[in-house]
Amino acid sequence: MSLLSTPRQGTFPAHPKIIFMGTPEYAVASLHALVGAGHTVLAVVTQPDRPKGRTKTPSPPPVKQAALEMHLDLFQPENASEPEFCSAIRELQPDLLVVVAFGQVLKREVLEIPQWGGLNIHASLLPRYRGAAPIQWAIINGEKETGLTAMVMEEGLDTGPILLQKKTALSTRETAGNLHDRLSVLSGELLLESLEKLAEGLLIPRPQDDLEATYAPKIDKRISVIDWMKPAESLSGLIRGLDPFPGAVTSVGEKTVKLFSPRLADFKPKKQAPGTVLDCSLKGVLIQTGEGILEIRELQATGKKRLPADAFLRGFPMEKGTVLGERV
Repeated sequence: MSLLSTPRQGTFPAHPKIIFMGTPEYAVASLHALVGAGHTVLAVVTQPDRPKGRTKTPSPPPVKQAALEMHLDLFQPENASEPEFCSAIRELQPDLLVVVAFGQVLKREVLEIPQWGGLNIHASLLPRYRGAAPIQWAIINGEKETGLTAMVMEEGLDTGPILLQKKTALSTRETAGNLHDRLSVLSGELLLESLEKLAEGLLIPRPQDDLEATYAPKIDKRISVIDWMKPAESLSGLIRGLDPFPGAVTSVGEKTVKLFSPRLADFKPKKQAPGTVLDCSLKGVLIQTGEGILEIRELQATGKKRLPADAFLRGFPMEKGTVLGERV
């Protein structure tokens, strides 16, 4: 067990020697926060370059690009628990691992290398939404608030003791993209606050209640197909939770279209079959759901750009009475 789990007054260093582990754009703000605050970052660990786009050209992860710009030493292990990598990290004699959206479950072999173990910033209010996609699932499930957790790392999936949490409200128009950007910045702030309070001996880790745990598995594109039998409020959450990627989809005749920017319409026309287009205007497309009317203000045809409803409808007209989702 790491010493973060059993802190003692005055023993945690004010400026620990840190190994930073992160991969996507989300983690870049935390790395900048550490460096900007004058913390010693011995090295950065990120995932290997991966093929991207139609050409499948290897593309460096955003954290790698940030590390190179700051002239930080870099590791890109295929497996962060492999002996060769652990040996290289051990030689650096770090005090602490800081992990933000790294993308691999770390094993005891690497977690036990630093004197103080590992500190993780997770994008939910643990024990809710353990796993890979807490941002998306909080919106899909219609949560009114979410937040961040600074936690002591264990071998389990986001199961370690909680050090500090920060809450944030979710609006009815929040998208996964919006929330991603907000929490990215807040993660850097929470990381610095956690390090400061650890050095002051002010944080007492508390175990998570496993009975309250929920999970946020990686987003599977199969959930992106809209079931128009569901209520408008539920579908709004799905569409916003999958914005910008992978996008919620429905069929329009033989074609597939992604839908964005949903609004709950506040009028009640004569009820039609779920999925029926009730009206098309400059503002958006009104669609009957299993309960309530949904207005879609942005759409994207396959292989095309995402467009406001009026621009989309000029090149992709829809008639009243069209029933969506019959072929997806």
